[in-house]
Amino acid sequence: MSDTQTMIENRPPSVATLFTQRVDATPDAEAFRYPLPSTTADGPSEWASLSWRETADRVYAIAAGLVALGVRSEDRVAVLSTTRIEWIIADLGVMCAGGATTTVYPSTNAEEAAYILADSGSRVLVAEDATQLAKALAHRADLPELQHVVVFDAEGVDAVIEAGAGADDGGADDGGADGDEAGFVLTLDDLEKRGRAHQEAHPSAVKDRIDAITATQLATLIYTSGTTGRPKGVRLPHDNWSYMAKAIAATGLITRDDVQYLWLPLAHVFGKVLTSGQIEVGHVTAVDGRIDKIVENLPVVQPTYMAAVPRIFEKVYNGVSAKARAGGPAKYKIFQWAAGVAREYAKVTQDNFRRTGTASAPFRLTAQHKLADTLVYGKLREAFGGRLRAAVSGSAALSPEIGYFFAGAGVHVLEGYGLTESSAASFVNPGEAYRTGTVGKPLPGTEVRIAEDGEILLRGPGIMDGYHGQPEKTAEVLEADGWFHTGDIGELSNDGYLTITDRKKDLIKTSGGKYIAPTEVEIQFKAICPLVSNLVVVGAGRNYCSALIALDEAALLGWAAENGLAGRAYAEVVAAPAVTELIQGYVDQLNEGLQRWQTVKKFRILPRDLDVEHGDLTPSLKLKRPAVEREFQGLIDEMYAGQNER
Repeated sequence: MSDTQTMIENRPPSVATLFTQRVDATPDAEAFRYPLPSTTADGPSEWASLSWRETADRVYAIAAGLVALGVRSEDRVAVLSTTRIEWIIADLGVMCAGGATTTVYPSTNAEEAAYILADSGSRVLVAEDATQLAKALAHRADLPELQHVVVFDAEGVDAVIEAGAGADDGGADDGGADGDEAGFVLTLDDLEKRGRAHQEAHPSAVKDRIDAITATQLATLIYTSGTTGRPKGVRLPHDNWSYMAKAIAATGLITRDDVQYLWLPLAHVFGKVLTSGQIEVGHVTAVDGRIDKIVENLPVVQPTYMAAVPRIFEKVYNGVSAKARAGGPAKYKIFQWAAGVAREYAKVTQDNFRRTGTASAPFRLTAQHKLADTLVYGKLREAFGGRLRAAVSGSAALSPEIGYFFAGAGVHVLEGYGLTESSAASFVNPGEAYRTGTVGKPLPGTEVRIAEDGEILLRGPGIMDGYHGQPEKTAEVLEADGWFHTGDIGELSNDGYLTITDRKKDLIKTSGGKYIAPTEVEIQFKAICPLVSNLVVVGAGRNYCSALIALDEAALLGWAAENGLAGRAYAEVVAAPAVTELIQGYVDQLNEGLQRWQTVKKFRILPRDLDVEHGDLTPSLKLKRPAVEREFQGLIDEMYAGQNER
């Protein structure tokens, strides 16, 4: 048996045990950095840190507090908050109490939040602030199992409680955020105080809970954000996370010396799995979920690795391109040249590494790359903090051309692949041997095969137990022998690298019988057009393909300022004939590289960008095609009026 197999197979029974082992091994090492709340309003934030011992002190106090509130083994405790240090310590506290964390996106509306709380049977809700508390109080009568709400930030909570009590006789009128024993709402500080008192009275309470946790015990209930229909609760036991922790460490991609910048939603499986890897390896994680602070935080945190979704890399690329264009024709020409050199250099070096094991390039290209590095790439790396060794991209497909650009510029984007049902990290590119355009190789211990229809099937310790309370839905995707049907179409190379083609359900079949993978066309367009934010290819049952195009507001308004449209609002600019003409040029360029049946015959520019708030994207920024098509059905009908064009 190999060392890797031994490490993975001899994994601890629970995340709680994994955490205690980390605390015991490196109690005084730095574990987390986080911005102080008092400094986050304006200007640069001041950061504080926690050692593993200090983290454990709070985690165990929270765990004991939950035990004191009556939380039992596998009882669900929901967390409704943005990504912040309290999210992580609350989650660990829940698991150390033997409970299971139900994750809820902070952007979830009150109705859907109530659905998740009710469906999960959550007994406690950990809410970020008064805004999130109000979602629970608005539907408290529908949540008979909910016994307590714990809030991170107390400001405004009393007013929400009073309003809730006035609107509903069953409201929280038996206590405020003062930690009174009978109170429905208490603060995180109150919970920790209760926990410490419980620890004094019952010193072994938390240890006993941790020791009793089994590998098959539920640790996390994550509701798929769902591109269609109601979200389903994915049941992930402790063993899933213990396996992920060991398997991620076995890849060698992260080390004790790393500093991770974590901003992804912890309600999403991608963000959640990053904490497991950190606990196993013991490196530092800087936590701040405010997306508008990423650019400001990177030079301060100076991460050695971070994870992101493709939209972030697309926005960075478009932003750099727009900035170069604003600098004048000469500067923009230099950027375009440097971008071309980056792509060529990345393709050549990756190909040579694949064939010879050495990432080499011809002398002329190497010289060009060195000059481009001085002029362009160095500044780009500094914007990421100057120490970024690798960035992991997941949740959706990244355009290979954008990936090659970053690779050639020295920002190594390692694409990975997984689903909520597979605990996120099923595949990842292997460090120096990464191949842009693929999602890499399976993690140690994960099996993969491609079905006859091209669907990717997975089996291994990371696969879910099933959907919460939905055995029939579970049976649709999980075979008796453990093979999970991902719903994604892909190809596996002879040496084990996986390429994702599309979602099985998203494949378009035209009226002419041709199958088209819309994602393939969409990511090609994103590499061509620096103004695009989102593209939705339409054409199922039609005799040609069309597209709905949403433009990036910052990039578009930058272009508008240079082309006689300065000072106009976004909606005015996108309606201008000059913009349609500009985008037509990019569509023509796209079509040159497509098969005839894939080409986009017509398009419409949307009056706004697609976003989470309008229901166009999931909280993890995945496209909700049915929702977008319903919203803009009138524009689609315009493009197919008559359907005579072929």
